[in-house]
Amino acid sequence: MLRRSLENRDAQTRQLQDAVTNVEKHFGELCQIFAAYVWKTARLRDKVDLLVNEINVYASTETPHLKQGLKNFADEFAKLQDYRQVERLEAKVVEPLKAYGTIVKMKRDDLKATLTARNREAKQLTQLERTRQRNPSDRHVISQAETELQRNLSNLFLKHLVRVVKSAFVALKLRMQLFLCR
Repeated sequence: MLRRSLENRDAQTRQLQDAVTNVEKHFGELCQIFAAYVWKTARLRDKVDLLVNEINVYASTETPHLKQGLKNFADEFAKLQDYRQVERLEAKVVEPLKAYGTIVKMKRDDLKATLTARNREAKQLTQLERTRQRNPSDRHVISQAETELQRNLSNLFLKHLVRVVKSAFVALKLRMQLFLCR
């Protein structure tokens, strides 16, 4: 019975380690790609500003009728590009992904502390089995509580991960929809 709870805790710990490693690997890549996307979007907006300025310069040299049409086109084109909202994309998509890097590091440190405590506890359990103290049931209750704590920590980490990923992608999707609707 006691060995089974240790195996369950080992499996939970391995699962949490795998989740943390997976997040470290993929979130770094996602963050880099989103940052590149935001950077290129910002460059596109800069190029559009140059294009709008050039259209306005050209319009100033043309006939009044063509001048009005070119200026209207330049204004509408500039308004359309304003909906790209590069700063908002960076704040709502890239920053949460970057911030999750520190959360993952903290979770890895927590995991190391948990592993150290678990190893210490395993040594104590083997000593307890050797000496066969009178009241092993108390140790079993403590072990169950620690297993439950480990499970709760794992669930909290995974729930927070899902929340961050969901909010980042929803923000990206919303920005793209707003842009395409305009």
